Amino acid sequence: MPAPRPELVPPRGPIERLPEEWADVLAGWGQPRFRALQVFRWIHLRNVFDPEQMTDLPKTLRARLAEEGLAAPMEVALFHRSTDGTRKMLLRLSDGKDIESVLLPQGAPGDLAQTNDEPEEEGERPRQITFTPISQCISTQVGCAMGCVFCASGVAGLKRHLSAAEIVGQVLIGRAKADAGEQVRNVVLMGMGEPLHNYDAVARALVLLSHPDGIGLSTRRVTLSTSGLVPQIDRLGSDFAGLVQLAVSLHAVTDEKRSLLMPINRKHAIGELMECLRRYPMPPRRRITIEYTLIAGKNDDPRDATALAKLLEGIPVKVNLIPMNPVEGSPLSSPGMRSVEAFQSRLHAAGIPAFIRRTRGDDIAAACGQLALHGEKRKIRVDVSAGG
Repeated sequence: MPAPRPELVPPRGPIERLPEEWADVLAGWGQPRFRALQVFRWIHLRNVFDPEQMTDLPKTLRARLAEEGLAAPMEVALFHRSTDGTRKMLLRLSDGKDIESVLLPQGAPGDLAQTNDEPEEEGERPRQITFTPISQCISTQVGCAMGCVFCASGVAGLKRHLSAAEIVGQVLIGRAKADAGEQVRNVVLMGMGEPLHNYDAVARALVLLSHPDGIGLSTRRVTLSTSGLVPQIDRLGSDFAGLVQLAVSLHAVTDEKRSLLMPINRKHAIGELMECLRRYPMPPRRRITIEYTLIAGKNDDPRDATALAKLLEGIPVKVNLIPMNPVEGSPLSSPGMRSVEAFQSRLHAAGIPAFIRRTRGDDIAAACGQLALHGEKRKIRVDVSAGG
């Protein structure tokens, strides 16, 4: 089934143009419209930004593309490989700002994007996989405005939104940096930033990523993680017919606790968020992922697990339990594994599928919640005496 096409804001530059938008631009330049697909494929299929390398285009068109400012939106400034196969990239944008993106091996319980060869649609034969699928975690903002106390991305605040070109560009680089025999098959919008705070750019990026003449990523293999911006969750469900996988950072079961951990809860409280999830238009057999970071002495009591199960009644969900990963300068810490497993057992007893997320890339600060602005001063904003 083709990906839904929401109403999009106009593209901000050449990398953001869809083939039909390229056709209109090229017609204005006196070029035949069939060149549009050629240009789009050079960028989004072959990862080529230098017009001089687009050898099947006439020289006049290549010169015009160069005048138009077609260029790579970022470059790899640093590349770190973890002992577990995770790879973190520090990407430098054209204005000198930095973001981070992570390539992840797949297959552990609790992974947001699991390796599978399930049919795309009911009745379709499973596809034969001849490569090693990997996932990529990408950023949508430079920094973050949400201020979640267990996440390094927001400790220096929001610097700016990423453009759709910068969001897509991370996946193009990820594909180029994948090891031989690997392919980026799943994309998780769970890096730096709150994706739904940058909705227009994210929506265009999703359409570009899923275009069949480009990367051709199935929307069922895209997971968008949000801290709970209710109006934008509703808009995402409507624009993409629920086909974009949704992950929601919850992390507490009372408004008092969640507001301490996640300031967004003061605007969209837990009850409002749960009602929003109940109306998210998911296809059959899909589940919303609930992300729950376990913080010692804050939200890891077995009674919290019982309350969480009750809160999620009637919503098709699975829960990812994430023992808090270290954040430089934070006084918060992870509970012991015995506490984590006890929390999981309570959820299982209540009929809620729950997985413990295995830490990956911790030795290169690439684990969940560890991506941060390169070189920025950290400001940890949490009253650890409250909400325990």
